[in-house]
Amino acid sequence: MLLRPYQSGLWIFLMMIFSVTLYAQPKINEDSVYIRQHYHKIERQIPMRDGIKLFTSIYIPKDATENKKYPILLNRTPYSVAPYGDSLFKSSIGPSMHFAKDGYIIVYQDVRGKYMSEGEFEACRPYIPHKKSNKDIDETSDTYDTVEWLLKNVNGNSGRVGTWGISAPGFYATMTAIEAHPAVKVASPQAPVTDWCLFPHG
Repeated sequence: MLLRPYQSGLWIFLMMIFSVTLYAQPKINEDSVYIRQHYHKIERQIPMRDGIKLFTSIYIPKDATENKKYPILLNRTPYSVAPYGDSLFKSSIGPSMHFAKDGYIIVYQDVRGKYMSEGEFEACRPYIPHKKSNKDIDETSDTYDTVEWLLKNVNGNSGRVGTWGISAPGFYATMTAIEAHPAVKVASPQAPVTDWCLFPHG
């Protein structure tokens, strides 16, 4: 059957619409499926030494037990640990899904004063080298207190912790290495923000 010119144009238009609609259909994310099958998620408000609580999402391998233990990977961020809710999962976790598939316990934390965490936010909070009381807090003390809580309260952890982050989270990973908790074995800051005053000067 021959199509008239206007009919062939209409046919092409309809095929384009069909193709766009088909492409726009939600696709099953294999990583997301893997996380739901192999992890459960808990959310906690972790107390700091000055009483402020920091919101923390914790992804724990379902087979983590007293007999099967996994290291912890910690990412502290000012950009939100969303999605919020024990039943809502990220579409991928960890620095890459290789870590999830190796069974790491993966932890995300809203830093002080951001999103679901209490306290006052300060970009690149200065390090306090000689802390005189529990009111002297910085990102090193918040990380230390977080690690201490995780070791005591998350079942199936091996007692070894690593931190990572890119850009601002890279700053928090950098601060992890100062006065580090003994359980912190590695920090991986990538392109970390280190001094805001350098930005205007290139």
